[in-house]
Amino acid sequence: MTQRTDTPPAWDERTQLVTFLDYARDTALAKCEGVSAEDARKAPLPSSPLMTLCGLISHLRWVEHYWFEVMFLGEEPVGPLTEATDDDPDPEMRTAVDIPLPRLLVEYQEQSARYRRLVSEHDLNSTAKRPISDGRHVDLRWVILHLIEETSRHNGHLDVVRELVDGRTGV
Repeated sequence: MTQRTDTPPAWDERTQLVTFLDYARDTALAKCEGVSAEDARKAPLPSSPLMTLCGLISHLRWVEHYWFEVMFLGEEPVGPLTEATDDDPDPEMRTAVDIPLPRLLVEYQEQSARYRRLVSEHDLNSTAKRPISDGRHVDLRWVILHLIEETSRHNGHLDVVRELVDGRTGV
């Protein structure tokens, strides 16, 4: 079982932010433990055909790529993000059903470790290379807070999907 804690080992701002982001990430991982390969690909909500466990984990992975690498570091997007269109805005969710959930989880964990290092190497006041839609350049602190919010919101989706596909609750 995935070990999680929302209690930081120290009370400085960086440690608290990283602890809460890791807690949200670990919650996403825990919500996927023990699910069958078939259930991981099921989209039980008729109005949300892309909302599968695989799709949500893939989305979390690529959202972090977008905010840390594309927006903060200013790098070019890679992977399914390069395929996004107005008609297919979330290709990372659509294509995820073709990838085994264990692989998606490992990729998410490996990427999370890289981003922990990135956060440790930059000041929280460092600004993103690319501006958000209103033209402002957010700082690293904002990126981390945004990812805490994004991951936590999708944990609610993971919780609902998991309960609908196999009845598991309480994670």
